Amino acid sequence: MTSAPGTPNAPGTPSAPGTPRTPDLETESVEDVTGWRRMHPVTPALKGWKVLVAVLAIGWFQVGENIEQAIDLLHGRAFLLLLGGILLIGLIGFGYSAVAWRVTRFAVTDEAVHLRTGILFRQQRQARLDRLQAVDVVQPLLARLVGLAELKLEVAGGSGSAVSLAFLREAEAEALRAELLALAAGLQRPGAVQVADAEQPTAGAAAPQPFDVAPERQVYELPMGRLVKATLRSGTVPTLLLIVAGAIALSIASRDISAAFVLVAPLFGAVTYVWSRINQGANFRAAISPDGIRLRHGLTEARAQTVPPGRVQAIRLRQGPLWRGPDWWRVEINVAGYGQSDQQQRDTVLHPVATRGEAMTALWLVLPDLGVDDPTALVEAAMTGKDTDGGFTSAPRRARWVDPVGWRRHGVRVTDRALVTRSGRIWRSIDVVPHERTQSLGLAQGPLQRRLGLASFVLHSTPGPVAPSVQHLDAGVAAALLDEQAERARTARASATPEQWMRAVGAPTPADPDPEPTTPPPTEAQTDAPSTTGPAGAGA
Repeated sequence: MTSAPGTPNAPGTPSAPGTPRTPDLETESVEDVTGWRRMHPVTPALKGWKVLVAVLAIGWFQVGENIEQAIDLLHGRAFLLLLGGILLIGLIGFGYSAVAWRVTRFAVTDEAVHLRTGILFRQQRQARLDRLQAVDVVQPLLARLVGLAELKLEVAGGSGSAVSLAFLREAEAEALRAELLALAAGLQRPGAVQVADAEQPTAGAAAPQPFDVAPERQVYELPMGRLVKATLRSGTVPTLLLIVAGAIALSIASRDISAAFVLVAPLFGAVTYVWSRINQGANFRAAISPDGIRLRHGLTEARAQTVPPGRVQAIRLRQGPLWRGPDWWRVEINVAGYGQSDQQQRDTVLHPVATRGEAMTALWLVLPDLGVDDPTALVEAAMTGKDTDGGFTSAPRRARWVDPVGWRRHGVRVTDRALVTRSGRIWRSIDVVPHERTQSLGLAQGPLQRRLGLASFVLHSTPGPVAPSVQHLDAGVAAALLDEQAERARTARASATPEQWMRAVGAPTPADPDPEPTTPPPTEAQTDAPSTTGPAGAGA
């Protein structure tokens, strides 16, 4: 694989050429930070029970294998000792959580969020606001019952770069989120009042007045019925039904019911998958505001994500074969700070089950201008087209020797604003990467591709579900595309202005609180019809 020279590999937003990259060092002395605050006093109770649950789970796995031994523990002195041990472990867990809460503090300055943690080994962490990628307000079930929430800050960096403030009052978490997003956008604090420092109650410290929460306008909402139907029509459920049918047939043929026990593991996995998809996608809503894209979703764990303007690095539209009939699409994004394996299914989804119109609207939210006269026609050609439909550069006919099924769907289209790729005849996929979000470029060529004069064009993005590439292009075309795209990326980074992103899609901003709609409001007959308009219809 070869890479294009001059393209950045940084996980965050690329800087303009010739500008030295700011190192990830502390921007201010820790001694100068004032206004330290603690989490909510109920935090130890919400965290301490996890220790008790973990001990009970370990005990169950150790003793539960021997039923007779477990029954003996429920009688006489053994039961009292067991109960005393559980209570002791519970007290230790809650006590440790209380001490940890006591020594944990955080402070917010104009440049960063500072977090102090640790009992034996003290740790000072800092999340720079100029590297802020997303801010999430998370409410697990128990925290929601008592009106608390966790504030998670995703910053550009490697694994473990996120900063978590758990737990705060829900209103305090919302206000702090608004403050952090405003400071990250470069706004000045509206004023200051005198309050007491958390560590020195008699010492006065200047604390800012709260920022007003930015207004928002809802763009789309996912009906629960569509989510359930789409989950059942995913590839996991039909595969499970085939396994069940095969196991039943095997049991009947062998007259041995024990063959059906092979279903336990796949059945558990399928049920877990279905539940996680429904639990994470329930109540899914997307809105636009001056501080970014706001996503709310979750059944047992409510999450409110805010992705600031310009932080989305790439977007993907995917469609499986069983979603072809109703024409549903799953829309996913790459955001620096997101994208680790345990977060991809939860935090990188822009729409779990979108109609074609909603999928286009989600794309306009990220990239309101595709750089073509008819963006709707371009996206439709990427969704259903093949060969050179829609002006795509496609794989040559000799590519059928390495991909006899999907070679006609492989293609790439370069516009003034983005690079658009398409692939897959059975599982369709469309990737869109703004030129200024290009991290690096490369060419990959296997032995059979070299013999056929083919090469794969690869565009590297931040970690996440979107991995843009175009398979089996003509080798000369792929090499020329690499050089041209490297130059486009450098030019786009030099002139990128992400601060004007929300004005482009018609969202209200502090300078323009009540803008005129860019398209006429839908009539009553159009309300239920999916929108297929271009960027102007993003807020419809």
